[in-house]
Amino acid sequence: MCDNCECGHEHDNEEMELETMFLTLDDDTEMECGILGVFQVEGIEGKEFIALMPLEDETVLLYEYKEIGEEIELNVIEDDAMFDKVSEAFNELFDDEEE
Repeated sequence: MCDNCECGHEHDNEEMELETMFLTLDDDTEMECGILGVFQVEGIEGKEFIALMPLEDETVLLYEYKEIGEEIELNVIEDDAMFDKVSEAFNELFDDEEE
């Protein structure tokens, strides 16, 4: 079922329009990404994470997500164990949506 429109119909992900945002890369270029979702991970308290998909390919990018007032801050997940846990949580959430 589609979480975005709550219409009760099945939607193919490729047909679903995603909200987008721009990431500024290290070389100051910008990349437009679809926002797949913001989520929390069991066992990691006080943090939220975001899953983004660049519009040019099907790679999923995972970042720590913070809202500070009206600003959004994305931080690279540098700890390998934390990244693995976030990736696993994302995969579980994404697999649930696919079914």
